[in-house]
Amino acid sequence: MTFQVVIVEDDLMVQELHRQFIEQVSGFEVVGMASNGADGVKMVEELKPDLVILDFYMPSLNGLQVIKTWRSNDIHVDVIAITAAKDLDTIQTMFRNGVFDYIIKPFTFDRMKQTLVKYREFVTSMNKQESLTQAQLDIMFKGEFHESKQVKEGELPKGLNPLTMHQIKQILNVQITSISAEEVAEKAGLARVTARRYLEYLEKTNMVELDIRYGGVGRPINRYLLKK
Repeated sequence: MTFQVVIVEDDLMVQELHRQFIEQVSGFEVVGMASNGADGVKMVEELKPDLVILDFYMPSLNGLQVIKTWRSNDIHVDVIAITAAKDLDTIQTMFRNGVFDYIIKPFTFDRMKQTLVKYREFVTSMNKQESLTQAQLDIMFKGEFHESKQVKEGELPKGLNPLTMHQIKQILNVQITSISAEEVAEKAGLARVTARRYLEYLEKTNMVELDIRYGGVGRPINRYLLKK
C-alpha cells in the first residue's frame, strides 16, 4: 500500500525538504503541495490523499482553520502538523482537533521518518482488524508496534497478523511460568485455536520453550514460556 501525501506549507524551501524526506520513507508518495491554507483545503478536497503534512502559520487560513474546514466539509484526512508553533495552547488545540502527531521546527529526517513509520504501521494494523481488544488498542496508541519491537509482517506466515503476534509476545513476556494456549487466548481475547497457531509459530522459530504437562486423564497440555 502506498500512502498519498499532500504538503500544505507556505515556505517553498521547506515544502521541498518535506517532499524529499517523505519520499525516502517506503510506502509514501507526495501527490501535491500547496503554499497557503485556502489552496490546501481545495487540493485535499480534490486529490483526497491519505495524509496531510500541515504547517500552522500560513496566509489566508492557518493550520487549525484548515483542519476545521475539512472536518466541516466531511473530509476526514489524517494530519501530521509540522510547524514552528510551540506554545502549549496551539499544540493542545491541534491534538484536540485530531492531528496524528505534532513536530516542531526545526526537525530532523529521523524524526519525520519515526512518525511516518508509526503512521504506516498504525493504519496498516487498523485496516486488518474488524474489531480490537483493549490490549491491541493499548499497543497501538503506546506506539509499541514499530518494526524493531515486533516480528515484521513479511517474516510471518500467511494468516498471522503482526499486531496480534506482538500482543501475544507481550502476554508471554510478563509470565514467570509457562502458560497454555487457552490462557493466552483468554488474556488476548482470541479463540483458543487462533492463539495456538501463534504459539506454535513462536515454538517453531525458537522464541518460546515448550513445556508439555501430562495429567491423569486426557491428552497432555502444551504450555509455553518466552525465551528471555
